[in-house]
Formats: sequence, C-alpha cells, structure tokens
Amino acid sequence: MSLWRYLTLLLAIAVYIRKAEKCDHRVDLQLGHAIIGTTLKMKLLLFTRDTIHCGSFLSHSNLSADPNFNLSRPTTFVIHGYRPTGSPPNWADQITELLLARKDLNVIYVDWNYGAANLNYFKVVENTRKAAHNLTAFVKKMQEHGASLNDIHMIGISLGAHISGFVGANLNGTIGRITALDPAGPKFTGTAPKDRLDPTDALFVDALHTDIDALGYREAVGHIDFYANGGTDQPGCPKTIFSGSTYFKCDHQRSVYLFFESLKHTCSSRTFPCASYTDFLDGYDIDKWKDVLLRMGQTKTFFFTNRKSPFCMTNYRLDVVIWNEEVHWGYITVKLHGNGTDAVAKIGHRASEFKKYTETALFANFDTDLLSVKKMSLMFSTGNVFKPKYKLRVLRVRLTHLERNDRPLCRYDLILAEDKEVTFSPLPCQESNF
Repeated sequence: MSLWRYLTLLLAIAVYIRKAEKCDHRVDLQLGHAIIGTTLKMKLLLFTRDTIHCGSFLSHSNLSADPNFNLSRPTTFVIHGYRPTGSPPNWADQITELLLARKDLNVIYVDWNYGAANLNYFKVVENTRKAAHNLTAFVKKMQEHGASLNDIHMIGISLGAHISGFVGANLNGTIGRITALDPAGPKFTGTAPKDRLDPTDALFVDALHTDIDALGYREAVGHIDFYANGGTDQPGCPKTIFSGSTYFKCDHQRSVYLFFESLKHTCSSRTFPCASYTDFLDGYDIDKWKDVLLRMGQTKTFFFTNRKSPFCMTNYRLDVVIWNEEVHWGYITVKLHGNGTDAVAKIGHRASEFKKYTETALFANFDTDLLSVKKMSLMFSTGNVFKPKYKLRVLRVRLTHLERNDRPLCRYDLILAEDKEVTFSPLPCQESNF
C-alpha cells in the first residue's frame, strides 16, 4: 500500500471515530443573550470515567437511552450559578475530571445557562425554583428506575446551591448530600429556610463561604459551614475596582478553587470550630464552645489560606511564658528556617497580653510546611512608635505543630528586645506533659 493511500485510510478512520463519538457540549451563549434575556431551558450533560472528555445530553423521559448512565453508581450533580455574560464556567471541565479521578460516578452537569444568562438578576433568581422543579422530576425518575437517593450528591455553586436546596426540600431532605460553594446572598439574605438552602434539605449539608460581604450568603446554611479567611477578602484577590471584573468575582469564585484543592488531596486545610470569626482570631478554646455548637445542630468552622494554590497553610501553636514583672501587650512574628526554605507568620489580629508566669497561647499560620525546622526566629513588637522600647524576658517558648504528631520545639531563657529579631536553634521540649 502506498504512503498516500495509507494516510488517506488513517484520515478516514479518524473522521469516522470523530463522528461516532458525537460529544455534546455545554451551552455557550454571548453577552447579547444576557442583554436580551433568556428563558429557562435545562440540559443534563453526563460524564463517566469512560466518557470523561465526551459528555452526552441525557433524556429526561428515557433514562435507558444512554448506555453510559448506570444507576447502580452514585450520581453527583454539578449546578452552576448566575452567568451574566452567557459563557459556561471556566472551571466546568476541571471539576468533572477531579470528581471522576476520585471515584467511579455518574457526573451530571446541570446546564441551565438558558435562564441563568440574563442581566436581570432578579429574573434569574425566579428561574432557580423552575430549575429545581425540573431537576426534581429527573431525580424522581432516577429513583423509579432503582437509584438510591442516599447516593445522590449535589454540588451547587452560588445560585446553584439554592437550587440544590430546593430539590432537596422537594424530596423531603432524603438525598445524601448537598455541597454549597459560596451560596448566593443577594435576594436570599434574610429569607426563611424554606426559601433558600438549609440543613433539612439533605441528610448532610456542607457549605464553603468566601464572599459573605458581597455576593455570598453570610449565615450558616448547613450542618457544617466553612469560612475561609472569615468568609471575606480572600488573599490574592484584587482590592480595587481598577482590576476589572476580577474585583467582583474573585472572592466568590475562590470557593470553587478551594474545593478543587480538597479533591486533589495535594494539601489539606485544617479548620477550627468556633462561634464566630472574632473568637477564632482570638484563639478561643473549642472546649468552651463545643456544647453550644452541638446544641445548635450546626457548626461554623474557620481557616486561613494562602494567596494562591496550594492554598493550605500550616498551623502551629506558640506558647509563651515570660518573667517580666509588668504586663506587656504586643505582637510576635515567627520565622521558621529549614534547608534553604523559610516560613513566616505574624501572629494575632490584635495585641496579645503577656503576664508573668502565665502561658500565652498564640495561633500561628505559615504558608509553607517545613518538614524539618533547623532554626527559629522571633520578634516582639508593640506598634507604639512614640513610647519607650520594651524587652520581653521569655522564660519558655514552645512551638507545637497542629497537623503532625511531632514533638514540640522549645527554647528557654530568651530576651526579646522590641523590634529586634532573635534567631536560635530550638530543641525538642523536655516536658513530659506536652
């Protein structure tokens, strides 16, 4: 066979395979559609491990039409939010790939771009109820064909979180799980639980909040609610309107990328239950609040993140005991030095109290996790530029890793002159009751 005929045959085979593949794609609209306004049309796009890069639209009436839709597998629905420009989300492919890499599922992308693309946000909010009614009918059809509601997980982003809640409420809270990624706040804040997502909508509801002072919902909506950096002003996001559209959406979208990182397992962010973000910053003991949280039936947890991926930070507890006669107030900055790598943490959103022979517990967050700490630097400051400089006479400093069971590191008998960094080599603590 000549080279030309061989290449022609290969091309014909490629064309045939491409035609047979017949991939369906997410609805991609333009800004013009949003300006004119769109009416609701629902499309359900199925992805499995066999069709991870080639989705297919599911029939609402004939569930057996797609041989890849196996109802014996768990099913995860991904529901996007408001689309003011008409384009599909730029994270849509990634979330499908990450979910399927983790588990053998039916991943159904709920495409309601027709209905979500509209400059009139209030009209889009009205469409959330209609979208939920449509999706509820589909889930009921799944149940009729043998699917277990307990094996259904809905991941709702922004308005999609409330759609998930409406579906769950329509099914009397019997679906397995709802994950809300920065549930939408406008038009939902202050409403009754029946008019938004709430913990009764599924057997388990978890929510991640990243923009509670603008596009997101402030209060708890799940059995457990995670507040990244207090739920506002995410590190690395623009602070001024001169950054364009990113200024408006960066904090809101950060919830999606934090969720991605949890799926990747590249690193994990340890969260801390507390009654409020202020209490979390103050380092309140969870034992003081756990009974209250358990009685509430809802738990708020808080954590810090880095400016960019990997977002997870490393958490330490720093205990300081001084022997100054007078009480001192101030801040501690800690540096950890490893093999060519440093990690820095300035501790405290406000000045801490240091009192003679009294242990002051501080919460330190580092952007890098050093597997081996060779040296450690401390600096004490008061922030008072017009007052005399103080010296903090440290009887003992102890550094405890909160994610690993490493033996705490200690240093004894240390003088910290204000605004002067002191570097030393810490040693494993000798106390038997660390």
